[in-house]
Amino acid sequence: MTQTLTLLGLESSCDDTAAAVVRQTADERAEILSSVVFGQTALHSAFGGVVPEIAARAHAEKLDTCVRDALSEANLTLDDLDAIAVTAGPGLIGGVMSGVMCAKGIAAAKGLPLVGVNHLAGHALTPRLTDDVAYPYLMLLVSGGHCQYLIARGPESFSRLGGTIDDAPGEAFDKTARLLGLPQPGGPSVQKEAEHGDPVRFRFPRPLLDRPDCNLSFSGLKTALMRMRDQIVTEKGGLTRQDRADLCAGFQAAIVDTLVEKTRRALRLYLDENPTHPRLAVAGGVAANTEIRAGLMALCAQLETDFLAPPLNLCTDNAAMIAYAGLERFRTGARDGMDLVARPRWPLDQTSPALIGSGKKGAKA
Repeated sequence: MTQTLTLLGLESSCDDTAAAVVRQTADERAEILSSVVFGQTALHSAFGGVVPEIAARAHAEKLDTCVRDALSEANLTLDDLDAIAVTAGPGLIGGVMSGVMCAKGIAAAKGLPLVGVNHLAGHALTPRLTDDVAYPYLMLLVSGGHCQYLIARGPESFSRLGGTIDDAPGEAFDKTARLLGLPQPGGPSVQKEAEHGDPVRFRFPRPLLDRPDCNLSFSGLKTALMRMRDQIVTEKGGLTRQDRADLCAGFQAAIVDTLVEKTRRALRLYLDENPTHPRLAVAGGVAANTEIRAGLMALCAQLETDFLAPPLNLCTDNAAMIAYAGLERFRTGARDGMDLVARPRWPLDQTSPALIGSGKKGAKA
């Protein structure tokens, strides 16, 4: 590696509009020169979740502002860039299209190369951006729409060991928050409520632990909480604040226990390859949950494996990870043309069969 590269990244796959500039100089760790994120929580709060049409419109309105602010923060212009990287999927198709079209416009106007990036690769490569981690490493990608175990072998080489066959943990947290009248996004709300609860008062199932594989399921856990809530309401005429806190604590404990045990199994498969420096990295919005992090850290200590988690601002959706993933692809010679398409589904591991039932509209990743 000898060339200094500066890439602008765009991210618009869900409800965060983001732009960032990342630079990497010969054999040095990449540097985030700027990272701008416009969240949409206020736009969707009245609906209990993300409304795709509203999200797409907001992306279209904010992308140019994000780009301007990211360049200004980096003290650069479009003339200083070597390429444009953009999330081309998976995600809400209207938002992905907004980002792809914006990136195409900039690339065409300035004659810059265009690099389409898999949003999941952005999360999966974040440990290389933040800690310059060497391949191969085990990645737990755990977010609102995705949850899977991947061995990262290269910028476009990932082996999936397992994943969720229905709701991702973030979806389960969001639905639990709605069931209990807590604000969105559900993950932070449930965690905050659980801090005041008793995690053993209500015993929730630990799904699929009776199976030896690394696959996960969380939809039944959410249903179990709904039934327990209804039982309490029937018996007492409503929920007390303590009831709600205990439900959140029990639900969160079930998520943590399930992820820790499935991660133990994924680690054993990864360690069978005898990596020189074994590492588990975790990324995605749910990776911000402190109880999940604590459980995974303790597991890694038991198995003498390094544990890595990005800063919280790089766990959630951002464009710095997209710029960096694009930079890694760009160095391999990857380029995309004006025929780059937005993709609602885009598995990272192209060789593994789709997880049956993963997502309401088919395999997400």
